[in-house]
Amino acid sequence: MTKFIDLTLSGVSSGAIYAAVALALVLIWRATRIVNFAQGAMLMITTYIGSELITSTGSYVIGFLAALAGGLVLGAVVERALMRPVENKPELNAVIVTLGLYTFLVALAGIIWGDTPRPFPAAFSILGYDVGGTHVLFAPNDTFIVLVVVALAIGLGALFRFTDFGLRLRAAAFNSEVAELLGVRVGRMFTAGWGLAALTGAIAGVLVAPSVFLSPNSFDPILISGFVAAVLGGLDSPPGALVGAAVLGLVLSYVGGYEGTELVPMAALVVLVIVLLIRPTGLFPVSKGRRV
Repeated sequence: MTKFIDLTLSGVSSGAIYAAVALALVLIWRATRIVNFAQGAMLMITTYIGSELITSTGSYVIGFLAALAGGLVLGAVVERALMRPVENKPELNAVIVTLGLYTFLVALAGIIWGDTPRPFPAAFSILGYDVGGTHVLFAPNDTFIVLVVVALAIGLGALFRFTDFGLRLRAAAFNSEVAELLGVRVGRMFTAGWGLAALTGAIAGVLVAPSVFLSPNSFDPILISGFVAAVLGGLDSPPGALVGAAVLGLVLSYVGGYEGTELVPMAALVVLVIVLLIRPTGLFPVSKGRRV
């Protein structure tokens, strides 16, 4: 029973990480109908920025905020410099650009920081709680991860539902031509959407780095799991991304705990195939009348 509880709590913590990556993918998809295959490399770069600031200043808070700021700027630059020229072109063009960006960022990180994995400090203790005389593996840092992702989801929901800025973002995504006629600066909204998505991904990178170490390719499995979670919940649905990530986190945790960690990648692939075969629009598809 203790093992089941530990695996469940571990799945909740992993699911929170997948949720942050899935939210980043969903934000960009809703705004531009582009799946950002460079998301893992982008959050890797921002995590390196956070690591450098933590090392030089000794402050986790400064490093955390620097990673978020780096994500915001990087996302905006990528949209303006690379994605905007291909936004109205064939979809394959955008796919090639994101794959090229992934290759470039991984190579750049290897040149600057090398390929040797480096540790990344956790915000809080990674030692589990003692509950009623039983030691559980869920630690204060896992609590921090879950709370940050929940706060992020609530913040994004409030932004899109209750603010003028969020309304303009939604209008630009729903029908860019009509939104532009109504005075919405659609180009700026796309830039803001990419920046917001990259900031969300940067949060995921900083949160997961203590458990995977930091190297140019260390976040590739996280991107895959985040993509599966986004597809599972529905690429158009931020709440679906949260639910899909929670389900995926639990499934992969149980598979790894009971059947062996070597089967975890296969389990993620099986989940993706099952979803695409049975419910390709995800658990929470949007109305057919909505374009994005």
